[in-house]
Amino acid sequence: MNIKLWSRILTVCYLLIAPGAALSDRLEQQRNDFLQAEKLIAQDNQSAFENLSLSLRDYPLYPYLQYQWLKNHLSQTDKVQAFLSVYKDSRYASLLRHKWLDYLAEQQRWQEFMQHYQDNHDVGLECQFNWARYKTGQVREALNAAKRLWTVGYSLPNECDLLMSVFTVSPLFTQDLIWQRLELALKKDNVPLAEYLQRLLPANDQALAGLWLQVHKKPTLIQDASLWLGNEKQLGPIFAHGVDRMARSELELALTIWDDNHLRFALDKTTEQQIERRLGMALASKKDKRAYSRLNRLASVDDEVREWKVRAALLEQDWRHVVDALAGLTTQQKLQPGWQYWQARALSMIGDELQAQSVYNNLALDRSFYGFLAADNVNKPYLLADQPVALAGNDLEALAEETDFKVVQEFRVLGRDAEAQRQWWFAIQKLSKDKQMVAAKLAQQWQWHQIAVFTLAKTDYWDDLALRFPVTYAHEVEHNALLNSLDPVIVFGLIRQESVFDRTAKSPVGARGLMQIMPKTGQQIARDLNEQWQSDNSLFNPEVNVKYGTYYFKQLLSRFNGHFALATAAYNAGPHRVKSWLPSAEAVPADIWIETIPFKETRKYVSSVLAYAMIYQQRIQRNAFKIKDFMRDVLPG
Repeated sequence: MNIKLWSRILTVCYLLIAPGAALSDRLEQQRNDFLQAEKLIAQDNQSAFENLSLSLRDYPLYPYLQYQWLKNHLSQTDKVQAFLSVYKDSRYASLLRHKWLDYLAEQQRWQEFMQHYQDNHDVGLECQFNWARYKTGQVREALNAAKRLWTVGYSLPNECDLLMSVFTVSPLFTQDLIWQRLELALKKDNVPLAEYLQRLLPANDQALAGLWLQVHKKPTLIQDASLWLGNEKQLGPIFAHGVDRMARSELELALTIWDDNHLRFALDKTTEQQIERRLGMALASKKDKRAYSRLNRLASVDDEVREWKVRAALLEQDWRHVVDALAGLTTQQKLQPGWQYWQARALSMIGDELQAQSVYNNLALDRSFYGFLAADNVNKPYLLADQPVALAGNDLEALAEETDFKVVQEFRVLGRDAEAQRQWWFAIQKLSKDKQMVAAKLAQQWQWHQIAVFTLAKTDYWDDLALRFPVTYAHEVEHNALLNSLDPVIVFGLIRQESVFDRTAKSPVGARGLMQIMPKTGQQIARDLNEQWQSDNSLFNPEVNVKYGTYYFKQLLSRFNGHFALATAAYNAGPHRVKSWLPSAEAVPADIWIETIPFKETRKYVSSVLAYAMIYQQRIQRNAFKIKDFMRDVLPG
């Protein structure tokens, strides 16, 4: 028999007998070809790239490869347009369109630019689009858009220069617009932009703008009465701006100067109320008992002020004021577990115990920090309501076979997690909530815990506790908790809040790993433990990270006399801030202390970690704590 014919017969038999193995081999070959194709892109070898691409047309990352080639060859108009048409539903279509639009702008191909422009909230592209309108005769529309784009407190990208050059010499451009933008710039602390705008003003106005800049940089200048002898209409906003700035660092002085002098200026009601709001909120953030009366001066309030009026009343521990402030919340706010808890607490404190018990009983059904506090008040067990996401037989397999998710899988196989995550979130936004729930379960199956949790959160479904509260890295947690005399549920709660079990997590400020340790903190802990510091990246190692994180939390716990709520707050905000938040004269109930933490992030952080610890007790089948065990009074510092 012919050898070639025999070889073909054997190949066909192999494919019939072991199709899975053959497909796996083909996929592995495509991955190798993909990596080779990337090298050819880097070498700009078009003929070899095109030849190799032929074998990759059915490979999930083929569109990604084509995008990588075309973004470097934007002059190939036909191919770019073909890509945008064929792969219009891919993530790479919008990326390539952005780059191609930049190219068309450079080439001044304005008609084509306008034809292919899509609004994607990119200011630079929007400026280029309106410059294209200007160049093609739509002058009025372009200048009106320029006026809107101009009036912001930040510097515009370079792509806006041409549009703004014609706008600033048009009849639409006025001195009032300059003053308006200067004020916006200073509110955003953008001093270079404000100094640029000062130079656009007429000579006689530049001195006044200079005064505004001086007050911005040195707010205490507003004490000099000689500054306010003129009658320019901008003096009032400058004075108000100085008070606003001073309230950040010298609150008492700001209060005195404002109360003594603000009636001298013809301030509009909006500005006056903004400064009153600033002063009242600043008092609340300082845990000052004058905050409640100050916030009551406001003629109109927003949701944030409504909530802080309740907290300000709690600072006073004036329960009648608490009841009044709670009554001022919106209907939607009153339904939130936190404010229901304080409603019950206030009712109990003013003697309406029967109504308080009724509210506590209803709230005890809620799986939250406040629900657990309520349950402890009425001696009820915690209702965790664990209901995993329901799946049909092949839901996971079907979703994994969709093109977008095959792309995710390939990036993960190739070790490109960042690109995999970008593709995941692109794919998720196209799904219905029901399919997003399936996607969350798929991420859970892939042991992609952070992605699973965040995906499920998009569906507003909260009852799949195994998905939302994984027990990954249990050995590291339990071992290091034992070494530091900590209960593992606290450590699980910290990890869940800090990184959602992503060992590669890195914060914008540089904290790393499961328990988000800063490298400097890690180096200090290594010295304390007589260990050699390896590198910042060692904090991505779960064994190192959990060891150092539990050690650090134990140090904080010792520093704050075993008070878990204070140590938890210090883990998030730093021990020095927490020390400054301690009461100065008498003990404060822990629930009030937590509720009046000035930082929203830390307030949420503490309540979440303590609630998560209660949930993890159920997950690892322990029953050591109640939430009330963390609620010791906070003593003066």
